[in-house]
Amino acid sequence: MLFGVSSYSFNQAVQKGRLSTFDIVETAARMGFEAIDFAVVELYGEDILDVAPRLAKQCRDAGLKVANYAVGADFLGNDVKAEAERLHRELDAAALLGAATFRHDVAYSFPAGYKGPRAFADVVDRLAEGCRLVTEYGQTLGIRTLVENHGQFCQDPDRIELLLSRVNHPNFGLLLDIGNFLCADCDPLQAVGLLAPYAVHVHVKDFHVKPAWAVDPGEGWFRSRAGAYLRGAIVGHGDVAVPAALSLLQKAGYDGAAAIEFEGMEACEEAVALCLKNLRRFAQMG
Repeated sequence: MLFGVSSYSFNQAVQKGRLSTFDIVETAARMGFEAIDFAVVELYGEDILDVAPRLAKQCRDAGLKVANYAVGADFLGNDVKAEAERLHRELDAAALLGAATFRHDVAYSFPAGYKGPRAFADVVDRLAEGCRLVTEYGQTLGIRTLVENHGQFCQDPDRIELLLSRVNHPNFGLLLDIGNFLCADCDPLQAVGLLAPYAVHVHVKDFHVKPAWAVDPGEGWFRSRAGAYLRGAIVGHGDVAVPAALSLLQKAGYDGAAAIEFEGMEACEEAVALCLKNLRRFAQMG
């Protein structure tokens, strides 16, 4: 298993001016990571197609594999073909980065004023059409395209599996985030047990969890779809059974990268270093 980190893990430091996207590469290499995901790329007025080659060279020089490039997308709120064409340009950036995979979202909710059936099954074919248009282009570039259990609307394991089956393309797969299932109030281990065979890339994330009926814990927490309180945690400090989830992935034959995605309140540089220490230990337990 390759140990990686998402650039989003350092977003706290970026927002406070401590690190740039280029600084993140050097920080990750110094910490001992083998791979990096790019989820938030600060462009400072430049175009991603101009920035990507410089980032790619920096990663090569630092000995880091670019495992994934992730962007947002919405095939419900936008015209499907137009959104797919926008993502083609992001795929061009992924190619310049040297990314092995490309993750895009599919939808976040029904758009304002939407009239019609509101079940996920009623719109999955529309989402699948967009995903297919993107992955067909990605295949020409040698990049696998992925959906992630992310954004609450397309986060439940049964919805993810339905979308994967409707896209039905060999170049399309899953970025499985171990912790994100909690945002849709799903049990992470049950979800990983179901979806592990589809995983092409993995995010390792942990959360502290309080039930919906608890007193509001205040700053730093957000709510799941059903109202539970969640706060990002250092891997191993929260309520996600990370060692058991990694064991399920290993038993399913997963041997790709496991990228830490930290979004807690602790100082991210120290927190991410501890996340890596725990991830290495947990991976050996399986």
